Amino acid sequence: MYEIAIIGAGAAGGSAAIFTAKAGKQTVILDSSQSGTKRAWLDNHYGTAGIAGPDLLATGLAQAKKFGAELIETKVTGINKTTEGFQIQTENGSVEVKQIILATGGLTSLAEEAGITTKAGTEPRSKKVFDVDASGKTNVEGIWAAGACAGTSAHTIVTAGDGARVAINLISEINGERYVDHDVLK
Repeated sequence: MYEIAIIGAGAAGGSAAIFTAKAGKQTVILDSSQSGTKRAWLDNHYGTAGIAGPDLLATGLAQAKKFGAELIETKVTGINKTTEGFQIQTENGSVEVKQIILATGGLTSLAEEAGITTKAGTEPRSKKVFDVDASGKTNVEGIWAAGACAGTSAHTIVTAGDGARVAINLISEINGERYVDHDVLK
């Protein structure tokens, strides 16, 4: 059983996975390769002189894998509550997890079927988003949401930051104290 499953490997999901895996949480990323960032050219992403969306995503996933995150390329077809967490159904089987971070961009239908409350979105491409609290929690205990599906601006710099923020909040809750991850030059 994984501690954390992140559904979606766009900027929000990849960023969340970097933090959860680096914190030592057994992390699996489930991705169906539908991120809108795969079609983007980014001249507005801090820290780069311009980067192709696929390159940004590949770099982020490589970072997450470096810290131990596992990537499963598959489509999620269902989420079911269990006594210990959740069973996530995919096209290729199922995955058992304790906590979930949804980072599904504009896709909300799957999680709605799991009972997650949605609300009207304010971004042009996000007509509906998950209704989350200030920490990123949905109304279903153990399911969090980050990025555009949680109502943030769809710019990669914003969604990546939101993925990190929600991951830090989840890690803090699991650990029972505020989690901080600051590296220093050596």
